[in-house]
Order: sequence, then C-alpha cells, then structure tokens
Amino acid sequence: MSSEEIGVSIDGHVATVELRRPPNNFLDIELIGNLATALEGLDKNKEVRSIVLASAGKHFCAGANLIKRINDEAAGAKTTQPRHLYQEAQRLVQTKKPIVAALHGSAIGAGLGLALVADFRVTCKEARLAANFCSLGYHPGFGMTFTLPRIVGHQTAKWLFLTGKRVPGEEAVKMGLADRLVDQDKVREIATEMARELAKSGPLAVQAARETLHNDLFDGFRAATEREAFMQMMLRETNDYKEGVKAGFDRREPIFTAT
Repeated sequence: MSSEEIGVSIDGHVATVELRRPPNNFLDIELIGNLATALEGLDKNKEVRSIVLASAGKHFCAGANLIKRINDEAAGAKTTQPRHLYQEAQRLVQTKKPIVAALHGSAIGAGLGLALVADFRVTCKEARLAANFCSLGYHPGFGMTFTLPRIVGHQTAKWLFLTGKRVPGEEAVKMGLADRLVDQDKVREIATEMARELAKSGPLAVQAARETLHNDLFDGFRAATEREAFMQMMLRETNDYKEGVKAGFDRREPIFTAT
C-alpha cells in the first residue's frame, strides 16, 4: 500500500498513513486517490483497527497548489482527468476505520478539509488551520460546507469561511476544530496513543458505532462536493479569483473588483 508519496506502516493494531510531499504536502487528484486506495486497503486488513493520518515536512497539508493551476492555465496547459478530485475525496469518507489526524503543522484550505475527514485531530500551538477559500476569491471545497458546520457549528463555520481566518492550534481546540493540544514534537505520538486507545475496543463494534454516527455523512459530503465543484468552476473564471490567489502567493492584500 505504500508508494513514493503515501507511506503506510503498521504497528500492532494501528496503521500510520503519511503524506510525503514535503514541505507543503500540496494535494491533487493523484495524492487523494492514492490516499483513498491506501485507506481502502487498510479496511481489508483485519489486524488494523485504527489509523493515524500524518505528514512529512513543515505543514500537515497546505491545500491545493492554486497558483500552479493558474500559471498552467495561463500557459495553455490542458489537463483531462477521468474523475474529479472531490470524487476521490468521497472515497475517503466511505472508509470504515477510525482515523486520528496528527496536525503538527498548518492545515489550509483543502488541507483542512482533509483533516476534517478524520474522526479526531491532534494539533499544537504552532499549527494554523484555515478555510481560506473566500479570502482568495474562491468557493469553499473538499466537502467542508458540510463537515465544518457539523464540527464547529453553523455560525463559527460561517465566520471561518467568509473571513478565511487562520486559527492557531489553541483556539482550534477551544472551538472544537481539534481535540487535543500538545507540544509540536509530541503531536504524532499523542495521535498514536489515541489510535491505540481506539484499538482496544471491539473492532466490529467500533466500526458499527462509527457507521451509525456517520449515518448521513456520505450523502451530505457528496451533495456538498457536487455543489462546491460547480461553484468553484464558475468562480475560476473571475478576475477576483485570479487576483486572490496571486495576492496570497505574493503575501499581499488582494484588490477585489467583484468581476
């Protein structure tokens, strides 16, 4: 199940799945597809009862590399994919075993969306979590219009979406966006301890309870990603989107024109 960009290791009943695109771990359809395949493979392994989702490098996941996409499109590059990124993301929420995400660094945009697919999140004060889509002139994605309100509540999710606020680890725990705040060098260790605690319970019972608790998750996630993909396609044609992404890359305030 391991590949160049997705590492999988198993210790007892706990598997660790590591993103290996340091330092930013930018995601795309290939990475999410390979991650889904790894998780589906672990579903078939009866010895594995819980999973730690971690990453190498500075950030947990800085989302999609939007500036590269804009530059590629400006250069006339055409890409054809048999499936959309969000179709691959839908596979993630259909997997059966509990996941603890180890957020030792920032989770931004779709990277936060990936973190929210996990059942639990461990983070640190150095991490920054942000649903920064609107601040880039873009529509939220990766199913977050469904998952984020489910975790932090409608009003808090709306504020995070519309402002793109970067939330430090301590604040993330206070608002329920993450579950544990620990020292940065302990993030993966504590996530693994939590996964081991989950693995002590009856595995069939854990999967059944999780399935009941996630009863509406897949349908809600799928509906959200379908609308998100449509709205993102529309906004990608706007000047505001191009300006927002370029401003973010240049680390300056964007000048939006509502065009």
